[in-house]
Amino acid sequence: QLINKDFLRKQGDARMVRNEVINAHRGMIMDRNGVPLAVSTPVTSIWINPKEVFELAHPPKEEDEKKQKQPVFLDYNAVASAIGLAPNELRAKVEANPKKEFMYLKRHLAPDVAKVILDREFPAVYGTNEYRRYYPQGEATAHMIGFTDLDDKGKEGVELAFDKQLTGVSGLQRVIKDRKGRKVKDIMQLRASKAGQDIYLSFDARIQYIAHRELAKAVQEHEAAAAYLVAIDVKTGEILAMVNQPAYNPNNRAKLVPDQLRNRSITDMFEPGSTMKVFTVMAALESGKYTTSSLFNTNPGRYRVYNKTVTDHHNYGVINLQTLIVKSSNIASVQIAESLPKETLPMMHRRFGFGSVTESGFPGESRGLLQPPERWNPVEVATMSYGYGIAVTALQLARAYAAIANHGVSHPISLTKLTAPPQSTALVSDKIVSQLFPMMESAVSSDGTAIKATIPGYRVAGKTGTAHKAQNGSYAKNEYMSLFAGFAPVSNPRVAMVVVMDGAKKSGYYGGTVSSPVFSRVMAETLRLMNVPLDKPLEVPAKPKVTVAATVTPPKEPT
Repeated sequence: QLINKDFLRKQGDARMVRNEVINAHRGMIMDRNGVPLAVSTPVTSIWINPKEVFELAHPPKEEDEKKQKQPVFLDYNAVASAIGLAPNELRAKVEANPKKEFMYLKRHLAPDVAKVILDREFPAVYGTNEYRRYYPQGEATAHMIGFTDLDDKGKEGVELAFDKQLTGVSGLQRVIKDRKGRKVKDIMQLRASKAGQDIYLSFDARIQYIAHRELAKAVQEHEAAAAYLVAIDVKTGEILAMVNQPAYNPNNRAKLVPDQLRNRSITDMFEPGSTMKVFTVMAALESGKYTTSSLFNTNPGRYRVYNKTVTDHHNYGVINLQTLIVKSSNIASVQIAESLPKETLPMMHRRFGFGSVTESGFPGESRGLLQPPERWNPVEVATMSYGYGIAVTALQLARAYAAIANHGVSHPISLTKLTAPPQSTALVSDKIVSQLFPMMESAVSSDGTAIKATIPGYRVAGKTGTAHKAQNGSYAKNEYMSLFAGFAPVSNPRVAMVVVMDGAKKSGYYGGTVSSPVFSRVMAETLRLMNVPLDKPLEVPAKPKVTVAATVTPPKEPT
């Protein structure tokens, strides 16, 4: 700290000339609409000069007794009581550092609270003005925004990712101060301070809050261990919301445990299950070996791949690609994988960004797990077709579905609000994707697994997924990852969203049961807030049937 030597004073001086650090204001973090997500508020930190404490208690001996200064002793009990420390602890810290000129006693006090302490004029005790970070949205944005430490340095999330831009440059001015460390007069500015840069994120605080609320309700309802949600603007690649449960309060981290800090949307890998079947179907169509009319014999609902038996939920008989998606057939997916070169599926997955970081800028992002084709055996190729043997993050899956929704065109993921059109990369032809849209839309129907993802007035496309959790090198028998990935509206997709429930234990565990309803509620509010036009007639409730009684002659009025 530059301030260490700025507050030195000679014993007996009533006023002192000092060089005072002007702390720079850390830049604000705001959502795409200018809503504050992280702001700096002024605070005062109390500090002590142990060297001065020692010198006051042991003044140098003067030859002229009239000039001899009397010892001044620090009342450790009074100081400790005022600040909220143990007297013995305070004394030990000070006496252990007799040559130290600066030691914090209490950081980040409200200015009015600090004033009460400083007004007591304890010898060698001073105050310095600083800033403390405050997060107005609390838990809703905790994992996304992160937080700073006591020295205002970014430690997690956006605060860490953009620490260099947010951090300002401290200034320096020469001032006159009194014994209490209070400024009496400015003499001159030696160096102007420069505030940090404000950051406008791609996130929408309204959508973020809705997602946080709905995810928290779902975790409680299904007694899930954790859950996460990612929403992406299909047209730009901007992240609109990223929410994790369990959350934490960034304004009160006293009881925070490290596990709560994980931004699971980017750090946690999981096997995505049947949400990957859309990529299997795309690979089939792109190969030229299959069309939407191609048929697959899934009888009798079981299929042998070397030493492994693959099953479907029911025996679906002979089906086409649309039924594969609608009924989520593992067997038909395996038959496609077996008929294609073994590198086809891994290359399709790699093309859509699986196995590599999204380069979002978030600290700690995982690249997932996608083995090179030469390391795949026939069983692994088969299981990959329905989402096992590959590990992804929620952000990766959301990015891939956003590219599908954008007719096969991918945009770079962006944490910040874009001011120019994004770059575009075509991953697959629109001809292929256009054939996939009706299949994915049919999955969100009374015939499909995702009926609970429907939204009144909007056409929705997507795919459910339910996968056994991988634990200690094997699969847990009764632990599941439950997913829904989709986009809306189908006629002109605007938002892609992924919902992941980890370890749901109550009221079901299938992705269509626990994750689809969250998607429906959050997506409905998102489209409304974005003023996205309806693309499906609203269903008008049928009028109740009225049974008309036979006409009878009313009774005469009594006379």
